[in-house]
Amino acid sequence: MKTIAIDVGDLLTALGPDEVGRRIGEVPGVESVSVDHAAQSATVAYDETRVKVADIKSLAQRPGPGIDASTAAATGRGHEGHATAGASPESPGPASGHSGHRDHDKHAGHSPAMFRDRFWLSLALTVPVVIWSAHIQDLLGYRAPAFPGSEWIGPVLSTVVFLYGGLVFLQGALRELRSRLPGMMTLISLAITVAFLFSWVVQLGLIEADALWWELATLVTIMLLGHWIEMRSINQAEGALKELAKLLPDTATRITDGGEENVAVSALRNGDLVLVRPGESIPADGLVRKGESDIDEAMITGESRPVKKREGDEVIAATINGEGSLRVEVTGTGDKTKLSGIMRLVADAQTSKSRAQHLADRAARLLTVGAIGAAVVTFGAWQLAGAAIDFSVVRMVTVLVIACPHALGLAVPLVVAISTTLGARNGLLVRDRRGLEEARNLDTVVFDKTGTLTLGEFRVVAMSVAEGLAEDETLRIASGIEAESQHPIARGIVKTAEDKGIAVPSADAFRAITGKGVAATIDGVEYHMGGPALLKAEDVQVSPALLEGAGAAADRGQAAIYLVRSGKALAVFAVADAIREESREAIAALHERGIEVAMLTGDAQAVADAVAKELGIDTVFAEVLPEDKASKVRELQAQGKKVAMIGDGVNDAPALATADIGIAIGAGADVAVEAGHIVLVRSDPRDIPRIITLSRATYRKMAQNLWLAAGYNIFAIPLAAGVLAPWGILLTPAVGAILMSASTVVVAINAQLLKRVKL
Repeated sequence: MKTIAIDVGDLLTALGPDEVGRRIGEVPGVESVSVDHAAQSATVAYDETRVKVADIKSLAQRPGPGIDASTAAATGRGHEGHATAGASPESPGPASGHSGHRDHDKHAGHSPAMFRDRFWLSLALTVPVVIWSAHIQDLLGYRAPAFPGSEWIGPVLSTVVFLYGGLVFLQGALRELRSRLPGMMTLISLAITVAFLFSWVVQLGLIEADALWWELATLVTIMLLGHWIEMRSINQAEGALKELAKLLPDTATRITDGGEENVAVSALRNGDLVLVRPGESIPADGLVRKGESDIDEAMITGESRPVKKREGDEVIAATINGEGSLRVEVTGTGDKTKLSGIMRLVADAQTSKSRAQHLADRAARLLTVGAIGAAVVTFGAWQLAGAAIDFSVVRMVTVLVIACPHALGLAVPLVVAISTTLGARNGLLVRDRRGLEEARNLDTVVFDKTGTLTLGEFRVVAMSVAEGLAEDETLRIASGIEAESQHPIARGIVKTAEDKGIAVPSADAFRAITGKGVAATIDGVEYHMGGPALLKAEDVQVSPALLEGAGAAADRGQAAIYLVRSGKALAVFAVADAIREESREAIAALHERGIEVAMLTGDAQAVADAVAKELGIDTVFAEVLPEDKASKVRELQAQGKKVAMIGDGVNDAPALATADIGIAIGAGADVAVEAGHIVLVRSDPRDIPRIITLSRATYRKMAQNLWLAAGYNIFAIPLAAGVLAPWGILLTPAVGAILMSASTVVVAINAQLLKRVKL
C-alpha cells in the first residue's frame, strides 16, 4: 500500500471536494481518499499492484461534467480565496466550525447559527399558517378568527417560508445537480417545490383540489430543525479541538536584558525566553532553562497525572503549569507548535473518507435515485387507482420527504468526527482514517525494541551486593563516582539513582583509568568502578554471589559493572537499555485480545531474547539491519497476517509504511511520525490496545448507524406511499418530515454513545 498527494486544484472549485473524492475513490485499487480544499490536493492511499499513479492522476485531472478544458485552466490555480471554503464564519480554522465535515458537502458554507435563525423565523411564520388551515380546523374542531384577507395567510406566509427557509435546500440541490450527485438536498427541494407549485396552482383555481400550504410550511420548518440538530451534533463532536485552541494564552511574559515585558503570543520568536508563573498556560513549545514544576498535559497527551519538568525538559504550548515557576526558551510558535500539529492531523483525519464512508455515500446516492423513482411510481399508481390529484401529490411528496438519506449521510461522518476527537483526547492521533478502520482486524503487532518497548537509555536493570550491604547505599556511592563521567553507562547508573529518589553525593579526586574504568573518593573513601578489565588489572576479589550475578547479566547481553573498594568487589550492576514499565501491560493487554506480538531489533540475539522472555513476546527478529525491517513485515504479511508496526526512528519509516497499519511513537523522528497511520502522542505502548478498542467500537457504531439509517427506509417508503391506506393509515408530508428527522436524531444519539467507550 502506498500514499500519494495529487494536485486537484483545477477541479475543486468546479466540482467540490465530494465529487473529486468520489471520482478518485471509485478507481479500482484506491483504498482511501482525503481531499484538502485548502491545499488544493487529494491524498490517496492505493494498492500499487492494482493501479498506477498515472491512472489516478489522469482521472483526477480530466475536466468533469459541465466544465471544459478552458474552465479547468481558469479555475485551476490561484484559488487562495477558497482556502477556507466550508468553514463557518463564526468558527474559522482547520478544526472548527463544520470543517471536520467538509466532505459531507451538502453543508458547504453552512453553520448551526444559520439553520437556527432560519428555523425560528420559519416556525413563527408556520404557526399562523397551521392555525388558519381549514384542514387543521376541521381535524381539531375549531374555527380561527376570520377577517378580510385571512384566506391569504397560508399562501403568503408559506411562500415566505419556502423562499426564506427553503432557500438553503434549493441552493444545496443546485450544487448536487451541477456535480451530478443528487442527494438529500435534491429530495428535499423536489418535495417542497412540488408542494409549493401545486399549492399555487390550486390557489389560483386552475384545478380543484386542496392546497398544501400548512404541509409545505411545516415541512420546511421541520427540515431546518433536523439540519440544525445535525450540525450541532457534529460541532459538539469537534468541540474538544476548539477547546484546545482556547487553551493558548493571549499574552506571554518575555524576559529581555531590560527585564520583563508582556507581549502578544503571536510576537514570540524561537530563542525567546519566557517566564511561566504558577497556574499559567505555557504560551509556546520550548525547553525549560530554569526552574522545576509539574505540568498538566492532559488536554494534549491524555496523561491524567501532572508530569514533572526540570531543566532541559521539553514543554508543550497550551499545557498548564503547576506550582513552580519556569523560564522557558521558545522552540516552536504558531502553526509550528505540537498543538497546531495535533489540530491539523485531527482535522485531516475527519475530512478523509474511509471505506465505510464511501459505502454510505454510494448507498445514499442509490437511495436518492430509488426515492425519486418510488415517488413517481406512487403518483402514477394512485392516479391509475382513481385517487384525487391532490391526494396523489401528497403521497408523492411524502415519499420524497421520508426517503431523504439524511440519517444515512450522517451515519458515518458523525462517528468519524467523534472517534477521531476521542482518540486525540486520549493521545491517539489518527493521520489516516484507513489505519483506525483496519485496526479492528489486526492479528499481529510488531514492535521496534529500542525507544518503543525500551527507554532507549541505559539503566541499572539488576544488581547484586556483598553480604551486609544495602542496595540503595551501594547505588548511592556508585552514582556519586559516575556523576563526573559522560559515558552512557555511567549516565545510566546516575539516572537510576535519581529515578529512585537517591541523593547523588559529591565525589572528590575523580579520575578515569584508561581502558579499565574510573576512580573517585566518596565520604573520604576511595572506590573504583569498571568491568572485567578492572578486576584483572587490580586483582580484585569477587564473591561467588557477585560472579553469579555478573554471569546472568552476560547471558542476557547486559554490561556488568563492579563497585570495588580496597581490592574487594562490593557490588555488580547489570546495565542495559531499560524496559518500559508500560510495555508489560501493553503486551499482556494485546495477548488478552488474541493478538500475537513480535519484536524487531538490530541488537544481538541474546539481548533480544532476554527482552522477549521478560515481556512474553511471541516472535523475535534480532540482528535485523535497518533496511531489512520492511522485509520482515512483508514476511509476516505473506503468512496471511494483518500486521501493525510500531516504531520511533528514521530506520522504522519503511516498515511503518509497509505494514497494514503504521503506528508512530510521537516522541520519535519526524519521518517516522509522517510514515504512520496513527501517532501515539504519549509514546506509551499501552496505547496500542486502546487503538484496537477504539477501532472496534468505531466500527460497531458505523455498522449500527448504517443499519438504523437504511433499515428505517425499508419500512418508511412503503408507509409513505400509502400501502396501509385501506386501513386508514396515511402519513402527511409533515409527519414524514418528523419521522425522517427522528431517524437522524436516533443516528446522532447512537453516535454520541461512542464517547462512553473506555480506552
